[in-house]
Amino acid sequence: MIKIRTKLLIYFVAILLLIVLAFFIRDQNDQKVMELYDENVEHFFLLNEMTKITNQTFQSLQIYVHEPLPENLSFYQEDKQNLLELQQEFSTKETEGIPKKNYLNLLRTFLEQADQTVEGVNKQDIRQYSMYLNEADQTSSYIHEKTLELINQELTNYKELSLLMDTKITYTEKTGTAMITSIILLSILFALWFSNGITKTIGRLSNAAKEISAGNYSGEDVVVSRKDELWHLTNTFNEMKGNINQSVTEIEEKARLSQLLKEMELKSLQNQINPHFLFNTLNTISKTSYIEGAERTSDLISSVSALLRYNIGNLNREIELKDEVETVKEYFFIQTTRFGDRVAFEEKIDPACLSTPLPCLTLQPIIENAFMHGIEDMAEGAIIALTIYQLNERVCIEVTDNGVGMDQQTIDRLLDTSREQPVSSTKKSSGHSTGIGMKNVITRLKLFDKESNVEIDSKPGKGTTVRIYLSKQERGGGK
Repeated sequence: MIKIRTKLLIYFVAILLLIVLAFFIRDQNDQKVMELYDENVEHFFLLNEMTKITNQTFQSLQIYVHEPLPENLSFYQEDKQNLLELQQEFSTKETEGIPKKNYLNLLRTFLEQADQTVEGVNKQDIRQYSMYLNEADQTSSYIHEKTLELINQELTNYKELSLLMDTKITYTEKTGTAMITSIILLSILFALWFSNGITKTIGRLSNAAKEISAGNYSGEDVVVSRKDELWHLTNTFNEMKGNINQSVTEIEEKARLSQLLKEMELKSLQNQINPHFLFNTLNTISKTSYIEGAERTSDLISSVSALLRYNIGNLNREIELKDEVETVKEYFFIQTTRFGDRVAFEEKIDPACLSTPLPCLTLQPIIENAFMHGIEDMAEGAIIALTIYQLNERVCIEVTDNGVGMDQQTIDRLLDTSREQPVSSTKKSSGHSTGIGMKNVITRLKLFDKESNVEIDSKPGKGTTVRIYLSKQERGGGK
C-alpha cells in the first residue's frame, strides 16, 4: 500500500529535481558567459586605467621638472606607485603572448626613464632630465598606441567567442524551455489523476454522510479500490455508520428507561414525608390544644393540612411564586408554633414579582435546610428571612439565616449537580417534611428555566444566604 503522503513526496521530489536540473544547467551556462564577460571587461578596464595613470604620471613628472618643489615630487611618486600596482596586477593576470610582454617592457622602460628624469632634476643636469623627459614622452605615446592595439585584438577575439556563446545560450534556453514545458504537462496530468481519485472517494463519503444526517443508516457501504489512507477512512466510516445505528437504538432504549426512572423518582419524592415531622407536628398540636383554646389548634391543623396537600401534589406542575410564598408561610407558622420565640421569620416581598412561574416545591426545601442545618440547635435569636425583589429583568429570591453556616467545600458539593451523591448525614432531621435536597431543587430549576441561577454565600459561624435568580415572566411564557 502506497500512502497518499508517499505519492505526493515522490511527485514533488521528482518535480523538484527536474526543476533544479533545468535551472542548474541554465545557471552554469550563464555563469560561464558572465565570467568571460567580466574577464574581458576587467581586462579592458585595466588597460585603460594603465594608459590613464601613465599619462597622469608623465604630467606630474613634467610639473616637477618645471617646478621642482617637494609637493610636486610627492604627486609624481604617488602616481608612480599607482602605476607600479597596475603593472603588478597586469603581469599577474596577463603573462601569455609576445604583445603583452612587450607592453610590460614598455611600462618598465617608462618608469626607468621617469626615474632618470627625476634624478637629472635633482642633480640639476639639464641635459640628462631633458633627454629622459623626451624619451618618457615617446614611451608614453607608445604605451597608449599599444593599449589600443591590445584592446582591438581582444575585441576581435571576444567577437568570435561571443557568437559561439550566443549559440550555446540559445540552445540552453530552448532546452530549459522544453524541460519546463514537460514538467508543467506532467504536473497537470498527475494532478488530474491524483485529484480525481481523491474527489471521487470524498464525494461518495459526502453522499453517505448526507444520508446519515437525514437519519438513513441502512444505506450501502462505500467501496474504494485504492488501498491508501482513504481506504482506511472509508472502512472506518462504514464501521462508524454501523456503530451509530447501534448507538441510536441503544439511546432510544435508555431514554425510555430514563423516563421511567424519572417518573419513579418523582413518585418516590412525593412519598418522602418524614415521619418525625408528622409526630412532632401532632405532638405540638396536642400541647397547643391543652394550653390554648380550640381556635389556635384549628389554625395549626389547617396549616398542616394545606402543607401536606401542597406537598403531595405533582412535582412537575408549574405554579406561581405567590403559591410558594403562601406554602412557606404555612410551614413557618407550624415551626414557630413548635419552636416558639427561639426563631423569627422575616419577609420582604415585592408584590410585582409574585406572578413569576417556577417549579413546585422550590422554596420550602431551602427553608427546611435553613431550619435543619442552620438554626435548629440555636437556643434563641434564630432568624430566617425571605426576600423577593426585581433585579433588572430578573427576579431574585433570597433565603437568609444566621445559623452555623458552611464551608466552601460543602457549598461546591451542593452546587455540583453533575454527579448524584447519596445523602448521608450523621444528624437525623427532626420535624422536616419534603426530604428534597438542594441538588434536586437546582436540577428542576434548570430544566424549568435554563437562564435560572442559584448562588450560596456562607461561612462557618456567619450564617447562610441562598439566592435564586429567575427570568421575569408571566405564567404561560409571556415576558
